[in-house]
Amino acid sequence: MQTNTRLGIMLMILTTFIFAIQDGISQHLAANNNVVMIVMIRYWFFAAFVIAIARRQSGSIRAAARTRQPVLQIARGTLLALEICVMVTAFVYLGLVESHAIFACYPLLIAALSGPVLGETVGWRRWVAIGIGFIGVLVILQPGFAVFSPAAAIPLASAFMFALYGLLTRYAARQDNTTTSFFWTGTSGAVVMTLVGIWFWEPMSASDWRWMITLCITGAAAHWLLIKTYEVAEASAVQPFAYLQLVFASIIGVTLMGETIRPNVAIGAAIVVGAGLFTLWRARQKAASSE
Repeated sequence: MQTNTRLGIMLMILTTFIFAIQDGISQHLAANNNVVMIVMIRYWFFAAFVIAIARRQSGSIRAAARTRQPVLQIARGTLLALEICVMVTAFVYLGLVESHAIFACYPLLIAALSGPVLGETVGWRRWVAIGIGFIGVLVILQPGFAVFSPAAAIPLASAFMFALYGLLTRYAARQDNTTTSFFWTGTSGAVVMTLVGIWFWEPMSASDWRWMITLCITGAAAHWLLIKTYEVAEASAVQPFAYLQLVFASIIGVTLMGETIRPNVAIGAAIVVGAGLFTLWRARQKAASSE
């Protein structure tokens, strides 16, 4: 397929917008229902979508599931499912704005951990950017100016888990293709969430079921758009626009959830995003020079 960067950017912007809507719906549902149950139902729909995509792209489910590293793939899927549970919990305790402001540090964590996990070389410029980015996180958290909220550690834990998931995905890509990894992400996550979530089942109101169905549909739509994004454009070209999810989620949080953006959160988020964009740019420059 011919590369179309402009189309890829437009698709990434649309994808991040839908993911932000998902986050708003997740926050609404988690305020009235058990988080684990919500994620479990969401994964049922996601697994069905993943199996359909895998069958179409690989010809059969068996072909899509074929891997030499099943333990790694199951670990990836499990980690992502747990990360989603943690992040939705963060939405309940901190709201969309502050949760996403802290979570935005995950590209910096990926850069910092790429050395010990993948054996990649991280230059001094990226280490400086990582350090500046974490100063931004401290600006958001305001340690020393107020009592540190334990809830602030929840999105930070989610960012660490998502960064580790991203690194394991890159490691798995050395032997498995994207379709195989996508298949294991959805199916293993659904199995794990079912084994755990079925014990947390509780009645849900009719209106919340409608929101739940909307959450499942938007989830499938967002993942489908993300697949299309990477089909038409290089990941390095569109990845910086993933930060727009922070912007969209903040708009939803302020306009629909009654949240406010404190000055330190805005300043800290700007520092984190700026540092993250620099690390992405340096990674792209390094990849271009090696080619």
